[in-house]
Amino acid sequence: MAVALALPLLLGSLAATLAAARTFARRLDILGVRFGLSETVIGLLTALAADGPEISSALAALASGERGVSAGVVVGSNVFNIAAMIGLTALVAGGVKVSRAALAFEGTIGVLVTLLAAGVLLEVLTPLAGALLMVVVLAPYLLLLLRGSAANDGLPLPARLARALAGVLATRAYERSSLTHELNHRRQLLLLIADVALIVLGSVGMVRSAVSLGEHWGVSGTLIGVLVLGPLTSLPNAQTGVRLGLAARGAALVSETFASNTINLLGGVLVPALFVEVASRTGSERLELGWLGAITLLCLVGLARAGGIGRRWGGLLVLVYVAFVVFVASA
Repeated sequence: MAVALALPLLLGSLAATLAAARTFARRLDILGVRFGLSETVIGLLTALAADGPEISSALAALASGERGVSAGVVVGSNVFNIAAMIGLTALVAGGVKVSRAALAFEGTIGVLVTLLAAGVLLEVLTPLAGALLMVVVLAPYLLLLLRGSAANDGLPLPARLARALAGVLATRAYERSSLTHELNHRRQLLLLIADVALIVLGSVGMVRSAVSLGEHWGVSGTLIGVLVLGPLTSLPNAQTGVRLGLAARGAALVSETFASNTINLLGGVLVPALFVEVASRTGSERLELGWLGAITLLCLVGLARAGGIGRRWGGLLVLVYVAFVVFVASA
């Protein structure tokens, strides 16, 4: 594919995919309220929609045989999410604070899913073992989220722990749409299907055009995934992070960040691994996983501090991402 065609295709596909993902999330919100879904379920669905570009790009790359691009999209977007949603937000908003209970709840799941995905990519775990352990980790987490305020009912928890858990779940309350009675829901459902089709087609266009440009300029597929497709498809998450940070909603911000990374690893690595080869073969790909682990732990340590993550710690996260970019570009 000629550069004169590939570059406009990349930019056009990116714009179409991000626009479709945004309207997809909004329509899910509207339809979820219309059909009586809980706020937590709506929140989970819209989070999945927001991560649609990353997941669909990773899957499109796998379908095209570009395994390095696929892994690069997932790792690159997750590293970018932490640097942009937490680090950049701390720089802009002055800091990110979250309770220890909320951090333990979200951080534990985020770390465990990251370790499982890394284990599958590094071939330490078989895809089946990774999937089974994923169910063990995520099933209780999702059950608590879906039960919401009733999560403590019937559980033999100490009163203090029960109150802390209730407080954490309350921070995940999702704002309902105010337009649910003003729109044609059948039409929204049809448009929802069109959004999904546009996300998929846009992702295929992005992957093919980006790989073509990489081949023309002598850039590896992994580099294209990590430094181009990963960050570009994560731009909506960065925007959401800054908005939540400016509104002083630290718990919601941390929840969004780790939920996004969990969804990326789940949809881009752990589930596809059951059907196709996803393992990282090269040394640079394995080191990129190390960077993801390092920035994740650095973020958790910063959030666990008494004052949370301030501008200095946020700047450190951004600098780690810059170092990551330099490392990947020079590898």
